[in-house]
Amino acid sequence: MRKRPAFCDGHSRRDVLKVGAASLFGMCWGLADVLAARAAAGESGRDVSLIILFLKGGLSTIDTWDLKPEAPREFRGEFRPIETVVPGIQIGEHLPRVAQQMDKLSLIRSFNHRNSDHGPADHYMLTGYFPGAGFNPNLKPNNQRPAFGSIVARKLGPRGSVPPYVCLPRLHPSAGPAYLGATVAPLVIEADPAAPDFAVPDLMPPLSLPADRLARREELLAQIDRYQRAAEAQANSAAQTVSVFRERAFGLMTSAEAKRAFDIHAEPDRLRDEYGRHTLGQCCLMARRLVEAGVRCVTIDHANWDTHDNNFHVLRQDLLPQLNAGLSTLLRDLADRGLLESTLVIVTGEFGRTPRINANAGRDHWGPAFTVALAGGGIQGGRVVGRTDARAERPAQDPYGPEDLAATLFHLMGIDPEDEFYTPEGRPVKIANQGRLIRALL
Repeated sequence: MRKRPAFCDGHSRRDVLKVGAASLFGMCWGLADVLAARAAAGESGRDVSLIILFLKGGLSTIDTWDLKPEAPREFRGEFRPIETVVPGIQIGEHLPRVAQQMDKLSLIRSFNHRNSDHGPADHYMLTGYFPGAGFNPNLKPNNQRPAFGSIVARKLGPRGSVPPYVCLPRLHPSAGPAYLGATVAPLVIEADPAAPDFAVPDLMPPLSLPADRLARREELLAQIDRYQRAAEAQANSAAQTVSVFRERAFGLMTSAEAKRAFDIHAEPDRLRDEYGRHTLGQCCLMARRLVEAGVRCVTIDHANWDTHDNNFHVLRQDLLPQLNAGLSTLLRDLADRGLLESTLVIVTGEFGRTPRINANAGRDHWGPAFTVALAGGGIQGGRVVGRTDARAERPAQDPYGPEDLAATLFHLMGIDPEDEFYTPEGRPVKIANQGRLIRALL
């Protein structure tokens, strides 16, 4: 696969790693929050996991989910719509396998928000809050509010010995815990599951390393630490947090359950081929393995969908074949294993692309109208909610936004969207910001 350039705003991989890099992962949670949320989930009969497939850069939904074949050519582009297994629903011709899973998938075609810049839009879509509201306007937009996964980790805690929140194949800058702190930061798999030698770096020992050898290493580390106890007694909270992380990292590494979850090489070659031997496909497969093992939220950060130039060539030859294979197989695989009803899948970017094609045969950023796709976890498949106007420039019916997505997501996971957290300054902040339930999906 050819190398794509950095985003138009200049963010690089190094920029991404700076956010939350100090914390390997968080597996601490407020016990009262966990018990209350679990009780609420038990009363509602729901115990739902979450997979967010975030198409970083912005998927061109006018070329995939919401084609306009009757619009002028400078809007409709080169792709044609095709029928799906659901009568009356058409999607783009380069998603034929997804079209066969349309009975499991629903589309919000009238999604919109007020920002078309990388960073603020990412934050908006991954937290449900527009950045800067009530915060210092001089702060960078990413990670002002906790991401969905960190809220899930805080409210519901882990299942078994696997972490509650995982990001792969990297940490998105807006996927962190913000003021909730490092204890609910995600486990970040800083590696490509499609690589032949894939392993979780700096966390997982070789899969064949016996637990007793790892325990001996921990004992040796404890002996070294004995000489630092006097200093540690005076250590600040950050150092104590690192100690907690280290202890839990050893616990995770010695967990047979966790080892199995991360061992993607155990999957049959046929299934790996069906997902696609590329980053997006193997991340989807890994996400299925993780939720099957008990992880509550997996965020896949897949780049680069920022198609300012040669939009149709890049989509046709590179991006859409990967999405077609990875998403369609994920939906079928979850359904075959009886996991789809208990796993909410959300497919989105930070915005869509301009309906009008630019001079470079590309499409630019467009927040005023785009499509979000959802499946499983209580979502009724085979539905289309809302619609856009004749050129996909604005919602023409039933507009929804990030606040509504957040409220619906938390509702489906048994978390009260009206519940509150407190910032370090003591300010109460609701989990979801005045969003509406998208009842047409339920």
